[in-house]
Amino acid sequence: MAPQELRLAEVLAALSVATDLGMGQPPEKAIRSCVVATGLARAMDLPEEQVRDVYLATLLRHLGCTATARDEAYWFGGNELVSRPAAERADFASARDLAGLTLGAGRGSGLSRPRHLARAVRAGRKGDEILTAVCEVAAALARRLRCSSGVCDALYQATERWDGKGVPQGLTGDEVSIAARISDVANQAVIFELEAGADAALAMVAHRSGGWFDPSVTAAFGDCGRDLLREVSDGDPWEAVLAVEPRPVDVIADSELDELAAAFADMVDLLSPSTLGHSSGVAELAAAAARQLGLGDREVVDLRRAGLLHDLGRVAVSSSIWEQPRPLTSLEREQVRLHAYHTERILSRSPVLEPLGRIAGLHHERLDGSGYHRGSTAGALSAAARLLATADAFQAMTQPRPHRPAHTPEQAAEILVDETEAGRLDAECVRAIIDVAGQPARRVKPPWPAGLTDREVEVLRLVAAGRSNRQIADDLVVSPRTAEHHVQHIYTKIGSSTRAAASLFAMEHGLLRH
Repeated sequence: MAPQELRLAEVLAALSVATDLGMGQPPEKAIRSCVVATGLARAMDLPEEQVRDVYLATLLRHLGCTATARDEAYWFGGNELVSRPAAERADFASARDLAGLTLGAGRGSGLSRPRHLARAVRAGRKGDEILTAVCEVAAALARRLRCSSGVCDALYQATERWDGKGVPQGLTGDEVSIAARISDVANQAVIFELEAGADAALAMVAHRSGGWFDPSVTAAFGDCGRDLLREVSDGDPWEAVLAVEPRPVDVIADSELDELAAAFADMVDLLSPSTLGHSSGVAELAAAAARQLGLGDREVVDLRRAGLLHDLGRVAVSSSIWEQPRPLTSLEREQVRLHAYHTERILSRSPVLEPLGRIAGLHHERLDGSGYHRGSTAGALSAAARLLATADAFQAMTQPRPHRPAHTPEQAAEILVDETEAGRLDAECVRAIIDVAGQPARRVKPPWPAGLTDREVEVLRLVAAGRSNRQIADDLVVSPRTAEHHVQHIYTKIGSSTRAAASLFAMEHGLLRH
């Protein structure tokens, strides 16, 4: 890819497929909602700057979907990709809808279902905590994507309601941003239209008017909603989402794609405490090794970006599988093997990202054909693909996983050498990865961000690792109350109130590297 200006909407539309998959929704749901929301905003005669906020806020609506996948899988049914579609369409102020969600917990999980039902009943206010974390993370990631304050506000308010019964702030009426109010209606309308048709969507919007939804937005949707839904269903949503983007279109320089890729890398790594910082670590290792092996500047740039985005497809696999401490079943293994395929397919949606997808989708291939998802052999694997596979293997081994503790760098290096001797990894790539991994750059330590102290950074790392306040107290040999004070001071300093947002902050600022 030659340096150029890139159309931001084209890149974000492709990456929105990852959030569709992470929500258990069909690909294109986000861009369909975006097209409907943008048409609705224009029907309400909003200024184009507000239309732009509606456009991006709807396209990025589920940017925080990875923040709580692990908690949702635990509390509400064992597989968040099954429970989320029902939860997303439910009216949380309706006792009937809430009862239906609770009674549906664990459906399809066989003998485990009573345990899932019991957890769902005990969950209490856990749902509000989950929604707050999702909103915090979405807004934080949007700021990293340099979205306007209107977009960031709309994402933070994505689960607020017209009647004040939403979270995280319990805003009422016009206190909720207009972008959030329009996005809400469009998102729900598309869900209902995909499931049951336009009549069902129109009836749902009218029924929720004055409760969940702003009456002025539902009135406008009543006038134009059927036409908007038909237009996006009859045409090509990919063409439509670019056609309706407010002018002038947003563009980014080629150099800014790194920042965008890093934000999505951290979004994916939030799926589990054990993967925090994984994608950025892979990208750094692969790029450093590529420079050492003499790859060209453009190849190094593309490899680093492919490293950042290589695990996007993980969102299509339930966190209940990624978190298994036991050996996976054959069906679970097949789902895991498909994550590389999903990465490639997500990135293929954009001409800008498609070349990166051709590299990223190969990160689990092996020279002898024993890898996945293609089962490629040496002749089909470029130097970039071989480096990425080696960097991914090393980085994964040096991080803990639910089924094993982290290997030391020395142990990981020995395993890589064994893989080389077995004919699975490239010897030259293994030597380069081991070399760059063993020589971290020496530099004067800068001050910690947000005024954090050394002790607070230590506590933040434990928070990100999923430790409770009591466990943090035990680890640091302090009282639980002292540990709680540390955590609250950290949250105040970094402007977060949830573990997920704190973990995102730690990844963004490189605080997980000891």
